[in-house]
Amino acid sequence: MTTTLPGTPAPAPVPATTPVAALRARRRRRLALVLVTLAALLVALATLALTLGAASLPAPRALLALLGLGDPQETFIVQRLRLPRIEAAVLAGASFGLAGALFQSTLRNPLASPDILGIASGASLGAVWALLVAGLTGFAVSGAAFLGALAVAFCIWFFAWRQGLHSIRFVLVGVGFAYLCSSLLAWLLANAEVREAQSALLWTVGSVADVRGTQLGTLAAGFVALAAVATVVGRWQGPLALGDDHARGLGVPVDLARVGSLLLAVGLVALATSFVGPLAFVALVAPAIARRLVDDGGPALTASALTGAALVLAADVAGQHGLFFGVSAPTGIVTGLVGAPYLLWLLATHGRKSQA
Repeated sequence: MTTTLPGTPAPAPVPATTPVAALRARRRRRLALVLVTLAALLVALATLALTLGAASLPAPRALLALLGLGDPQETFIVQRLRLPRIEAAVLAGASFGLAGALFQSTLRNPLASPDILGIASGASLGAVWALLVAGLTGFAVSGAAFLGALAVAFCIWFFAWRQGLHSIRFVLVGVGFAYLCSSLLAWLLANAEVREAQSALLWTVGSVADVRGTQLGTLAAGFVALAAVATVVGRWQGPLALGDDHARGLGVPVDLARVGSLLLAVGLVALATSFVGPLAFVALVAPAIARRLVDDGGPALTASALTGAALVLAADVAGQHGLFFGVSAPTGIVTGLVGAPYLLWLLATHGRKSQA
């Protein structure tokens, strides 16, 4: 027992260490490190994309051309041909990654993605209908794809809603509509002329090669607007991951949060798919990678967007320059080759966890 002499002040209490505060600080440092690393990877991939091509350029000359300070011919190649493709890949990948994170965190299902739920198939169906039946071209095809994605999302919502929105029912109904849209898409292609079917089939694969001018500006403006909304909706994702009762206890309007998150995710998917087509598995794989990198139990929205952007840009570089098999391939084929094995692994591990 210690005593204090009369007239001497008592020693100040030693502040106790708070494990929770230390854990939060460690998570913030890890998140910052992950985001900086992903941003650096994105810059490196963009630099590589600027240098590769029929007219190969060293990185310093490519950067000078990007700033408009280089040779006029090199400036034209970089600014008019390569830069729009990079921007389209980054914007589309970020849209798919962010949408996938919202789907998976809101529905609490790692298999929930627009590829599996049929929303991307709805966009493909709308675009192919516009090309083969209505005879539309250009921006009108993008509009038809956007409306197709929204229409399928509304149908899934209508059939899945039973006194509330339950994640399992939403996923099952979405899988059913994915098969329906795929069947209708195959029927349209089978009854079209060969040349028309070939051009439509190329659109359904997904590519960032032809996004230019007004289309690129619309994609950028739409992504910025929806990403701004995601900063508000993202605050609800953490409490929602704890379950409806805990979220309500924390003051989260559960139904409004779930509906708002899914509407935002649908908007992101419809926006990206309407311009670049359905890039397979990006929305499924990017959030999973981001969650493993961040490792804080949350949805990792920003990390998912950056991961999606890096995946699509890397896939486009690999497909455009034949880095895998020595032949050029659309971006969607490369993402499918990467994402399909991951889906099989996820199904296998998810099944083992369910049986355990």
